[in-house]
Amino acid sequence: MSVNTVSRSTEPSTETRPGLPLKRAGAGVDFFRRTSGLQQRPTHLEALDALKQGGHGAPPKSEATNTRIQALAESISHERHEEIVVHLDVERATYWCHMIPTERPTYTPALLRGLSGVQESFHRHFNAAREAGASSAPFRYIVIRSRHPGVFNLGGDLSYFSQAILAGDRDALHAYATACIDVVYANYVNYELPVVTIGLAEGSALGGGFEALLSCDVIIAEKGARFGFPEVLFNLFPGMGAFSFLCRKLGAAEAERLINSGETFSAEELHERGIIHILAEPGEGEAAVEAYTARNLRRHNAHCAMYAASRRADAIPYEELADIVSLWVETAMQLTAADLRKMMRILGAQHRREANAQAAAS
Repeated sequence: MSVNTVSRSTEPSTETRPGLPLKRAGAGVDFFRRTSGLQQRPTHLEALDALKQGGHGAPPKSEATNTRIQALAESISHERHEEIVVHLDVERATYWCHMIPTERPTYTPALLRGLSGVQESFHRHFNAAREAGASSAPFRYIVIRSRHPGVFNLGGDLSYFSQAILAGDRDALHAYATACIDVVYANYVNYELPVVTIGLAEGSALGGGFEALLSCDVIIAEKGARFGFPEVLFNLFPGMGAFSFLCRKLGAAEAERLINSGETFSAEELHERGIIHILAEPGEGEAAVEAYTARNLRRHNAHCAMYAASRRADAIPYEELADIVSLWVETAMQLTAADLRKMMRILGAQHRREANAQAAAS
């Protein structure tokens, strides 16, 4: 098993190549930020003057701006990413990222490559808007969801795990886990862009699927969806962000209880604990996202700043995730044959769950 099964796509693509993981947790929200230093950032007083001139809410879009945004939406609709379909809702300034797994609804190497390509495209779109002299961001919200019936994501690719462990391929396992945290961390820091990230769970999110949701600013879940970390059932632990995110949200003791239980929890239970922010009726998740963005678009600037301030106040550094990944890899490599049999039984249960969800949807 090669590390390249994770890190390199085998298909020709128009996507940009994945870059290095972002390292800063306290990203700013200045749309006009220049990495080259060619344009100085305004002083605090100049920024206040600009706010006063701007008045309340966003200024009406010019015809040229509308034309540019419509062209962007058309361009985005033609983008191709592995196991991902994307589109831009111009009216709500929302970029939708739909996971469409071709196999199991887990974080396969193919899905990770697709997500990485999508994330790189965000910077391409923002850079193009800056170069065109745009006065506003090309989109303000990024939504991640799954089109798989009844499932957001079931987490790590257990088949890949077991093959790597049986082959003694520590490097392949480490490359896979690192690809996972690269995607999760980039989402956690909002790609260092002025966007709000939204995770929409219309079905179950387990293990790494739950970790991915926890990296979002806002989690919207349909009632009846289930969430949890089954890793302890086969003598492992969730190593791609669960402890880091939940310790900051719930405190260390409560996070450990939730993770060590191996149980699944309903969307309603996690809403009471403050992990899920908005509950939707079954089948109404997309409408809940649209209602949220419509209600909060005028507060977008404040929300971006508040989420950035929260990350700065209680930051999760990339190095923390990387250290936990190393511990996870070492623990995984010590799993016994009995542990792997339990893992494969869970994999079988995933297959049955997938079949039942598809049958219910048909």
